[in-house]
Amino acid sequence: MGRLNLGWIYRDRLRPPAAGLTLLAYYTQTYPHSSEAEWRSRIESGQILIDGQVSVADARLQSGQTLTYHRPPWQEPEVPLSFEILHEDADLLIVHKPSGLPVMPGGGFLENTLLWQLKRLYPQETPVPIHRLGRGTSGLVLLGRSPLAKSELTRQMRERQITKIYRAIAGGTDLPEQFEIKTPIGKLAHPILGYVFAASSSGKFAHSSVRVLRKDVDTTLVEVEIFTGRPHQIRIHLAAAGYPLWGDPLYLVGGLPRRSPDGTGRWPTPGDCGYFLHAFRLAFTHPRTAQPFSIESESAPNLRL
Repeated sequence: MGRLNLGWIYRDRLRPPAAGLTLLAYYTQTYPHSSEAEWRSRIESGQILIDGQVSVADARLQSGQTLTYHRPPWQEPEVPLSFEILHEDADLLIVHKPSGLPVMPGGGFLENTLLWQLKRLYPQETPVPIHRLGRGTSGLVLLGRSPLAKSELTRQMRERQITKIYRAIAGGTDLPEQFEIKTPIGKLAHPILGYVFAASSSGKFAHSSVRVLRKDVDTTLVEVEIFTGRPHQIRIHLAAAGYPLWGDPLYLVGGLPRRSPDGTGRWPTPGDCGYFLHAFRLAFTHPRTAQPFSIESESAPNLRL
């Protein structure tokens, strides 16, 4: 059994649409990963406060109020905590993240995340991730250290000036040698999380370019460059094109999430592992020198390279 973490405080500042809801209704509707009975128990035990004050389940909410959920310590799922630093200077940090390690807290993970481990290494000025990788995705993560780097790299990411190339194993062998995917990505309802991202005609524009590297018996190794950074873009796009990532427990042909529990009776979520996706190459302009900078991560044993 692992040790307990230190617990966490989740804060919500209420917007006008929440006005008039009861405290219980707000949490039940906003965070359906827990049942109404579980939220009621937390409210009654004093774990959830309104503007710092203990309240009751049927308290009516007002716009502008601040809710705080004081989650007690819990035991997090075990994950691989080791990672490799591939580049470090006064402005940048680039690490190789293993599959299974979340980048940011969320979904039951707090201390067993890349960011928390970096806080231990850099307690005074913790590097800030410029982008994220899914928990099951391995490879390069770019982080900013200096204010200049944080600002400039965020701008480059926003303006699509950072090259991001991945390698993945897709199911099937009838893929074209090279093709583009521009399926929009948006939110779809999910019975546990409230929503997940998926292929959606009403979603936001997304663009990926796929090139075949090798075809095996029943899978294909591909290289994918993404020009937009939608959540789970490669998983959704390859599934939408008819070639879901090999082992992906969530996204099916069409780029839609699985609509029923898996063989264990649980609903798959985006944080589940099992697929094969590796952030292989990053290229950008160094924020201080203004010179081109590129880096690759060949360490991808799960891609059988």
